[in-house]
Amino acid sequence: MPLDHFGRNIHYLRISLTDACNLRCVYCMPENMEFRSKAELMTSAEILRLTHIFASMGVDKIRLTGGEPTLHPDILPIISGIKSIPGVRSVSITTNGVLLEKMAHQLADAGLERANISLDTTDPTEFFQINRRDSYDKVWRGILAAEAAGLLPVKLNAVIVRGLNDKNIPNLAKLTLEHDWQIRFIEMMPFGGTTELQTHQVVTTQEAIHIIENQYGLLEILNNGAMDGEAVMYRIPGAPGKLGFISSVSKPFCAYCTRARLTADGRLRLCLLRENEVDLLSPMRDSAADEDLRKMIAEGIWGKPWGHGLAKGEVPLNRTMSEIGG
Repeated sequence: MPLDHFGRNIHYLRISLTDACNLRCVYCMPENMEFRSKAELMTSAEILRLTHIFASMGVDKIRLTGGEPTLHPDILPIISGIKSIPGVRSVSITTNGVLLEKMAHQLADAGLERANISLDTTDPTEFFQINRRDSYDKVWRGILAAEAAGLLPVKLNAVIVRGLNDKNIPNLAKLTLEHDWQIRFIEMMPFGGTTELQTHQVVTTQEAIHIIENQYGLLEILNNGAMDGEAVMYRIPGAPGKLGFISSVSKPFCAYCTRARLTADGRLRLCLLRENEVDLLSPMRDSAADEDLRKMIAEGIWGKPWGHGLAKGEVPLNRTMSEIGG
């Protein structure tokens, strides 16, 4: 497995298929966002080639992201191609859910195992205010379609923005009383493009827990507090579903980080909240051999930074969230 110089086992790769998106979430990108040209992005063959190389180095967990990955015209053959790579044991996706109603079964048939779906509120009016598109009903039907297609467990990601959807926290939590779903509350993180909002309208994990406990009583912590991926897990007593809290800002989990990111334009990004990147696309297009690319990846991962510098006011400005893939 590839190790960084802190001894962390980097076996999880998040691959952004495209920076394009069919929503315009206020914490992610500006309304007038300009996306990259097709020529600047990795082709499907390049995605699969790099995935083969990463897998040969011990990466065994792949998550497809965007922008919105379901917009990629080759997403089904990409999934099936990745699924067939020796060493890859898990293929999942992070999606806004808009296209899932018609695609969920196709994605599952291609080999997709799980889907994390964005749902920042259960209120259609708030949904429009946050996402700038009237797509709430499509997303809800997409969630149900994902469940029906066996993309389990259903995990719903909610980024909480003070003044927009923080009052809806109890209603999101209530979904775990009605469904065997995992609702994941994510602290908003600052990136280039919408940094002012991201910095000043954060709702911390502790505040979200306090709001939920005021409504439903003390939460039960699960797994003795051990993390499930990036989330610490809780449950409302008696609920079939679970609550996850991702505290990237208030309580970073850098010591447990096992992931790297491959942007849609072929850069290996070593930390979500750092600007450090290694260009893999240019040398690949300049006829670099697999062994050359493998060496570049190994050197990049070895130099992976410990974590972000938000406490020191260091905010990554070279990309918006949609250009990284979360």
